[in-house]
Amino acid sequence: MEKSDLLQQLRIDRNEPAPRVRGAGAWVAGVLVALLLAGLAVGGWWWLSGAKAVEVDVATAAAPSTGNSGPLAVLQATGYVTARRQATVSAQITGTLTDVLIEEGEHVEQGQVLAHLENTAQKAQLAQAQAGYKAAQAQLAQVTAQLGQSRRDVARAEELVGRKLVSKQAVELARTQVEAQSAQLESQRRQVEVASAGVDGAQVQLDYTTVRAPFAGVVIAKAAQPGEIVSPLSAGGGFTRTGVGTIVDMDSLEVEVDVNESYINRVVAKQGTEAVLDAYPDWKIPGHVIAIIPTADRGKATVKVRVALDQKDARIVPDMGVRVSFLEADKGKEGAIAPPPQGALVPANTIVQRDGKSVVFTLEGDRARMRTVAPGQTYADQRLVEGIAIGARVVRDPPAELVDGARTIAKPLSK
Repeated sequence: MEKSDLLQQLRIDRNEPAPRVRGAGAWVAGVLVALLLAGLAVGGWWWLSGAKAVEVDVATAAAPSTGNSGPLAVLQATGYVTARRQATVSAQITGTLTDVLIEEGEHVEQGQVLAHLENTAQKAQLAQAQAGYKAAQAQLAQVTAQLGQSRRDVARAEELVGRKLVSKQAVELARTQVEAQSAQLESQRRQVEVASAGVDGAQVQLDYTTVRAPFAGVVIAKAAQPGEIVSPLSAGGGFTRTGVGTIVDMDSLEVEVDVNESYINRVVAKQGTEAVLDAYPDWKIPGHVIAIIPTADRGKATVKVRVALDQKDARIVPDMGVRVSFLEADKGKEGAIAPPPQGALVPANTIVQRDGKSVVFTLEGDRARMRTVAPGQTYADQRLVEGIAIGARVVRDPPAELVDGARTIAKPLSK
């Protein structure tokens, strides 16, 4: 073959298509497609997570005060309305009720009859005692008459002995009889006193069958019905009642609250207060501190404080829940107390634990921001915290999926 033919074979024809490489090219293309799909998935997840908003219930952080123009509340505590004068009235003897004259809500006066017990036996004992007393009085009258006759006999005997008409022995016998009858008279007088005391005792037993109100008040419970047995002691198991009814002196109502011992230094005697009943949240009742009970509850780490209500009202009844605000004392007054607490009041359910820390989620626009806070004193369903500003919008019961920076949709503000 000539050299020209060999060179012709080695020449590259650029119009001829290049041969395909099947193995390596297909693998590279598959990898590129997989990476593209993964990127699209991550981007879609990021776009969806950023676009999907979490619906939340929102409250507003408030200042720890009683009002815009009133004095600041240096402390708040919860408790209950109690009565200083309250009595479960019972009979002083065991007996069967014949009638019960009270109903719940009825006002009774001191000494008013509340119920009667079966009194047949007591009446019989009283009649017997009265008969004995009358018999003792009759016996006393008889002895008195005999003593009078004996004294007259002595006087006559002494006159006759001077004229030698009777012996001295007869006069001595007459005098001895007078002395004996005088002693008998004194003994009979004591018997009359014993009989009189017996009448008084029988009368007392009869009076025990009538149950009376120990003081004026309102009946809050009727515990027994006619036909039931009542007793001052717990006897006979569940078949014996220990009380007829419960009476409360409504003029003695006050409030007892438990104050955390860490804040008891903010409370002093006669300090002004403002009470709000759970049943009437818009009604503020002025009052003042009566006393701080000088003992602490080891289990709850609290100190009990008695608070007087300066306004009396029929709407206030025992065992009502109440929130008490202890007001700031006037400056310069003796017994001035510590300054008001720092921080903001938020609902207790806005505070959650994340990574071992107490946090609150606030809203900035439509984004949630996680704030670490330092919880303080509890005020009913609110808690004092430091770490957020007064007026900040906070999330109630933050859901587990709520994170820092998440988009939110806020419900109308909770009151």
